Amino acid sequence: MYLKDHDSFEISNGLWNWHSQGFGGKNVVDYLIKVRGFGFVDAVRHLVGEEITPVRTAMPKAKPPTVERPAAKRQLLKLPRRFENNMRVIAYLRSRGIDRNLIQECIKQNILYESADYHNAVFVGRDENGKARFAAMRGTLGSFKRDADGSDKRFGFVLPPENGGSVQVAVFESPIDALSHKMVEPEYGGYRLSLGGTAVVALTRFIELHPEIERITVCTDNDEAGRRSAADIEAKFGGKVTRSLPPSGKDWNDALLSRQRTAGIHSENTL
Repeated sequence: MYLKDHDSFEISNGLWNWHSQGFGGKNVVDYLIKVRGFGFVDAVRHLVGEEITPVRTAMPKAKPPTVERPAAKRQLLKLPRRFENNMRVIAYLRSRGIDRNLIQECIKQNILYESADYHNAVFVGRDENGKARFAAMRGTLGSFKRDADGSDKRFGFVLPPENGGSVQVAVFESPIDALSHKMVEPEYGGYRLSLGGTAVVALTRFIELHPEIERITVCTDNDEAGRRSAADIEAKFGGKVTRSLPPSGKDWNDALLSRQRTAGIHSENTL
């Protein structure tokens, strides 16, 4: 019901709302105070029949409408320039125990290359359309590591299964750990996904794109941060999750190098 003298004033189910002024109330006392200008005591006296002359108070201002601000535009990925060959990256990854054929396969799939300026290894994460959306850079000398400007953490470096689709994914903190796992556990037939750290966003996005996934194997590092990440993943995805620790060392590259040392394999002799 609307009042005749206030065509934007509505009373419904015991509640009232003055739309043009942007406020309302629960009962007649609220109405007398907010609209007619009564104080609380005078409002009660008026309701019991006393003659009261209200003192008009300033009408509360309507709240300005909420303005939706456009979301900030995500910075575009800036991939490092490619070098003319990948020899330093190949040599570096061979020193980390990674098989040459596996390295060449990643280069062929366009998910690994050598940068021109600093000869870093560049590991690329792509979206479902094959567009580069993320790049992790790793120095071939020293300890340099960082993500390329504009990297979107939702799209991690992925090693796809060799025999087509799979209902399994194993997750790692770094691309080198994913490559090392393929060396240590070659019989594993699922996807291998690098999170680019310990955040869960890359896995969340991956599951959205692959709803057929039935099993998530968490292969994050055997340290406090890795254990926290594993707990976060288990809390989010529940019964799909199993934990797989490296058989030795802190991470899967440690395990690979330890195995190769035990077997007497020296990567510098197989370059």
